[in-house]
Amino acid sequence: MKLAYAGPKPIISHTGIAFDKNKEDKYSYLSILVKLLNALNHEYLEDKTYVCSAEISPLSNDELYRELKKYCDNLDEIIKFENHAIECQIEHDLDRAHQNLILNDAAKETLENNIKIMHDYMIQRSINKSVYYCGIHALAKIIEREKIEHITVPMFIKYTHVLHSVQGVLRTEKRPVESDLSIFEEDEKLFAKLKIIYI
Repeated sequence: MKLAYAGPKPIISHTGIAFDKNKEDKYSYLSILVKLLNALNHEYLEDKTYVCSAEISPLSNDELYRELKKYCDNLDEIIKFENHAIECQIEHDLDRAHQNLILNDAAKETLENNIKIMHDYMIQRSINKSVYYCGIHALAKIIEREKIEHITVPMFIKYTHVLHSVQGVLRTEKRPVESDLSIFEEDEKLFAKLKIIYI
């Protein structure tokens, strides 16, 4: 499988399939992640502020793959590994459904069929999530390597989501890097600012 949009997180049960609209597919954030990676990956001069356009043109699946491959050398291995890992999880879920002692046979069969229906969907979402976090780790490395002091972006939910993910990765590094994510207003526009706190 390659990169492609799947959709929100599925909630699979013996009564049907629903979707948690609050758990968006990480694919939705990949164009913004690539934009930030490309904007921040260059040589820096001391005490200089760099500005980049915040406009986002959605990238095609192939463009996303090519751009992310620049930052995640092992992208193909990540995709293969995640494909295998989620296949094992789906098999486990099917086995649990079959072994379920609470459901009757018809409900078990329905649950198993619902899991099978969502097979490719769940694999794609899982691949997208792993690729997203590979890109987030690459972005965190650039921030640390270049000693970037802060990143300011428009207060759009997708930009803020990416910065929040970077903040989480920075916090869990071998040498944790603290940061502060804040929101401020300037010229009647809202911005999110990730301030990196180097010790």
